Amino acid sequence: MSALRIRSLAHRYDHSAVLHDVDLTVAQGEVHALVGFNGAGKTTLMRAALGMIRPTAGSIRIDGVDVAHLDRVGWAGVGHLIDSPFVYPELTVRENLWTAARLHGVSAPTARTRADQTLAALELAPWADRRASSLSQGNRQRVGLGSALVHDPRLLVLDEPTNALDPAGVLLLREQLLTRAAAGAAALVSSHHLDEVARIADRVSVIHAGTIVGELDPHGVDLERAFFAMVHAADVATRRVESVR
Repeated sequence: MSALRIRSLAHRYDHSAVLHDVDLTVAQGEVHALVGFNGAGKTTLMRAALGMIRPTAGSIRIDGVDVAHLDRVGWAGVGHLIDSPFVYPELTVRENLWTAARLHGVSAPTARTRADQTLAALELAPWADRRASSLSQGNRQRVGLGSALVHDPRLLVLDEPTNALDPAGVLLLREQLLTRAAAGAAALVSSHHLDEVARIADRVSVIHAGTIVGELDPHGVDLERAFFAMVHAADVATRRVESVR
């Protein structure tokens, strides 16, 4: 069974179609990358997958359950970071991670252990007792990622997770994604860094103008050239259809 299954997804803002006829699956133990230009629909797709917006049409299932009916236990198995990292500025880094674990149903003693483990995994220990409001943008991103990871989710949905990260942070995130996928977790990760995608993804879907236009081989030669060729072909096909109408 797929960890995440999206079928015929469509969404509109006012009179503008943002997504149309999107099909996408993320298997257990898989890192599935979603790549596309700004405005292609990546964030909207992820928001819909997480129940943050109600799509105009289509179905979204997490572990076989429609997101509209997913209960507290079901959502406890999901970790996410969308747009920018959400942190409580008045709390310390350790308190933020502990709180994130508790909000996902982790018991208090286990949450303390998980918070300490996440501090170590993301090399945040030197800032553990500092308020989040005093952190650099890169360390706030690490805290946001830690909050998505601390409860050991079965499904991760991460929107441009390497934003603001320094090279060391990118390597730490890469290690976390690969380790968790090897243990059976699923991850949907949006990115515009094709070179980084090639290092972590099992599958790469290209979204353009609100729909999935194809897949790239993450181990292929010159991923960037293949991406631009696929997007260009999609644009040409769209113009041909419109010229017939």
